[in-house]
Amino acid sequence: MDFIVDDGVVLPATMRTRLRREVARMVRAAALTDGVDYEMSLRLTTDEVIRELNREYRHKDKPTDVLAFAQREAPGAPRDILGDVVISIDAARRQARRGLYAELLMLASHGLCHLLGYDHQDDEQEAAMNARMSALRKESARQGRVRAA
Repeated sequence: MDFIVDDGVVLPATMRTRLRREVARMVRAAALTDGVDYEMSLRLTTDEVIRELNREYRHKDKPTDVLAFAQREAPGAPRDILGDVVISIDAARRQARRGLYAELLMLASHGLCHLLGYDHQDDEQEAAMNARMSALRKESARQGRVRAA
């Protein structure tokens, strides 16, 4: 997993390390479930940058908390390259009710689930996505060998 922290993003080194490790565990848990050795990138950025991305790719001229750019949706794309998750640290700070780290991990699991093909257009889809997000976060926090989730 590639982990990118943009200039202007202030995040303690210990939180960066922990986030990188736990998101990598989530990706590995998803890979074990699906029988594929997945690759993805996680980028932490600012509201300004995510607003530009949101405007360019979703035609919404406002910042958002997380964007997921799935690579597997392209015709002929390799199945193992999931894509990119981009999180606004500014939005995460504003939304954080249980602390910044918990919010970042939740947003990362949300983006990862989108890369895996989950959506939340209706209650049934949202319930399935939330269940997978929860399983991935639970596995990421667990000690020991990564298990499928």
